[in-house]
Amino acid sequence: MEENAVQQNLLRSRISNDLAGKLTEGDEKPGAPNDSFKVIIECNQNFPGGLRSARDALVRAYLQTPNGKAVSYHPSGPDFVDAKAISQLASLFDARDIFSVEKSLWTDSYIFAVLTKSTVDALSTWSFAKTPIIYKIWLDHQLHRCVYESGRTIKCDAARASFAAAGKGIVWAVADTGVDRTHAHFEMYETLQLDSGLSHYDFTMDHPNQKESADAALIDSDGHGTHVAGIIAGRTVPSKKRGGVKIVVRTSERTEDNTSTLVDRPFPDEISGLAPYCKILSLKVLENAKEGDLSSLLAAIGFVQRMNDNGRAIKIHGLNLSLGYAFNPVWFAAGQSPLCLEVDRLVRSGVCVVTAAGNAGYGTVAQYGGSVERASHAGTIMDPGNAALAITVGSTHRDRPHSYGVSYFSSKGPTADGRMKPDLVAPGERIISCDARVKDETNEVRFREDSGTSMAAPHVSGAIAAFLSVRSEFRGQPERVKEIFLTGATDLKRRPEYQGAGLIDLMRTLQVV
Repeated sequence: MEENAVQQNLLRSRISNDLAGKLTEGDEKPGAPNDSFKVIIECNQNFPGGLRSARDALVRAYLQTPNGKAVSYHPSGPDFVDAKAISQLASLFDARDIFSVEKSLWTDSYIFAVLTKSTVDALSTWSFAKTPIIYKIWLDHQLHRCVYESGRTIKCDAARASFAAAGKGIVWAVADTGVDRTHAHFEMYETLQLDSGLSHYDFTMDHPNQKESADAALIDSDGHGTHVAGIIAGRTVPSKKRGGVKIVVRTSERTEDNTSTLVDRPFPDEISGLAPYCKILSLKVLENAKEGDLSSLLAAIGFVQRMNDNGRAIKIHGLNLSLGYAFNPVWFAAGQSPLCLEVDRLVRSGVCVVTAAGNAGYGTVAQYGGSVERASHAGTIMDPGNAALAITVGSTHRDRPHSYGVSYFSSKGPTADGRMKPDLVAPGERIISCDARVKDETNEVRFREDSGTSMAAPHVSGAIAAFLSVRSEFRGQPERVKEIFLTGATDLKRRPEYQGAGLIDLMRTLQVV
């Protein structure tokens, strides 16, 4: 009995709480099917040969299964596990188990897979040389989006005029739904044309070669990633200027009966990203607004690490994450999820990571008497915004932040473990940027309004890209950059768990260093 209790404790320690809840959902139902689950396998660093040896052993075992026979894989080092043990490990797999080997190889310690409940149970207890091969098996969560002259609000226009802070020489990655290569906003400065051996990448599916993956990453059927990228970089000038085009903005307007309707309006002024010359690298991790796996984002972070040679040669200076998932403290401590830990590692390697705080800052509460009331919600920062070293961004009004303060929907801090988040706020209400949803044969260039911390985060990404283009000594020092921007922020006189350090101010930040 005592031995069984120890075994159960070990099992719980190697299967995360969120996954364990999924595994036990059907236990009360007799004859319930043995369903499969998307999981993230974190290998044990104490395994003989280390993390990669553990991963090699798992993949070598998978290659012996019917599904694994079609996979091309070469171990990254010497074999620490003998053939007999590999065969024993292979016997644990179910015919329905699938490894995403190609995507997994962008990381150093994870395997992304679809496993049955029986396989999860078996792998969590398997050992070699008295050492477990698994550190933890996590549930692969679903990611979600965080859905006019806002550049003036954070003084990007003044910084461009005074310091020529326009993003030249900076590459910013956008992990999102892809970026539409056909949108004219990215033509003037060849925003999506990369050099230095960099390439766009699609993590939502396997592709036969790098070119097809890059092409897929520059298709955006949802429009969210293109809207985000257009806030950071690119430029479109209206037809009244040389080489200009007809700009049309789709906006929401109130009708006489107080309903909302979408209206297309000509736009007379130019529309520019906050760092117009900055290059955008598209990392496609979401297929659309509702489909995207955490494993794809982890692989994308590994991709950035690999392209930067783990900090030895920084080619990608920043990463924008206008996405995430709701955090549950029952699963893991705030800031200690696999995603948050990988974000912190990326920051320590020299990359600025800017994340959206989330849009869960307002909702309803049940009163003691049973009535339901609307209320502002604290402690609603989502992952990866909980990551300690990320710059987590809340939303404010696009041109009247002092009057209206923090957007009602913007997620509020503190984190569940008592750290102050968000770090900054930036414009996130009715922000005009590229519209990749409307395709027609006219010469019009389409833009649209959208709101959310998804729009606030790229304001900070663009501002930092502009800053790094003229303060090159801070490239590769994201923690110092974060400190500088927090110091230069404008206090909106709101509570810190709402506004963080305050409204980002690029002009003041440039002047204080």
